[in-house]
Amino acid sequence: MLTGANPEPERSLGMNLYVVASVTAFAVVLGYLGWVFWSRAQETRAIEERAAAQRRAQDEQTVDAMGGNRFDILSFYATEGEIVRGGSSDLCYSTSNAKTVTISPTPAGPVRPAYERCVSVSPRKTTTYALVATDGAGHTKSATATVVVQ
Repeated sequence: MLTGANPEPERSLGMNLYVVASVTAFAVVLGYLGWVFWSRAQETRAIEERAAAQRRAQDEQTVDAMGGNRFDILSFYATEGEIVRGGSSDLCYSTSNAKTVTISPTPAGPVRPAYERCVSVSPRKTTTYALVATDGAGHTKSATATVVVQ
């Protein structure tokens, strides 16, 4: 029976074209998705690097504001420079890279190296307090604050 054309080659050609088109479309979509994910990862990495640089700059500013790597008494003061007899005031201090801190005459609370700390005092007469800070190498620095009692 040689009279009719064989439909197999047409179906085979149509199927081959369908498979090729499908694979090509799938490859294009897959390539596009890969590019989207890669470009977003690059953008995220760039944003994270900028944020990290900004945090480092802020951290450096904070460390510098706290005295950096230098040994120093950043502040020492009485919150109330004048009090009435029987009243109280806070002695506040701030040190940078101190190993020990003492206040004399001794206030009514422990003192230790700190960036910001206050201790309460209730002097009976006008008193000048001395803060002495010592670093790890034995160097000392001092400051005074006076509370006037009326």
